[in-house]
Amino acid sequence: MVQKTDQWAHNPELEDEESQFKPLTAQEAQAWRERHGQRWSVWRLVGLQCVVALAVALLAWMLAGAVAGCSAGYGGLTVVLPAMVFARAVARSTDQPGAALARLFGWELVKWVLCIAMLVAAPRLIKDLNWLALLAGMVIVMKTYGLALLAGRARTR
Repeated sequence: MVQKTDQWAHNPELEDEESQFKPLTAQEAQAWRERHGQRWSVWRLVGLQCVVALAVALLAWMLAGAVAGCSAGYGGLTVVLPAMVFARAVARSTDQPGAALARLFGWELVKWVLCIAMLVAAPRLIKDLNWLALLAGMVIVMKTYGLALLAGRARTR
């Protein structure tokens, strides 16, 4: 008969890793921030998303007409507006890590629901909706997150 053992019950390697962890002091944290450069604030990223959404809408308007421009702009808005709500809600500080994590997941759900609700409402709000332009606006504005990550990574090197 094979005896089952709990592989996590007593693992000396894990205990060594836990004992090596030490929180940073205020001075060490400040020095770390100075070494790694200034990161983007969440509001700066949301502002960049607004600029990108406007640029995509104007480009679509010039290339394919007013309906495509409105559709692309609304597509960008379906990303920007939920991101603004999420950023506003999550930016509030708390001293309880569990509450902060719960708030993060809760507001992420609100962000998704708001985005889906805006997509469902799109045909009623925009006459002759151009779905391709709307999706293009959404995808391009979503890619702003990746651009911000790349810009931050390039700045720290």
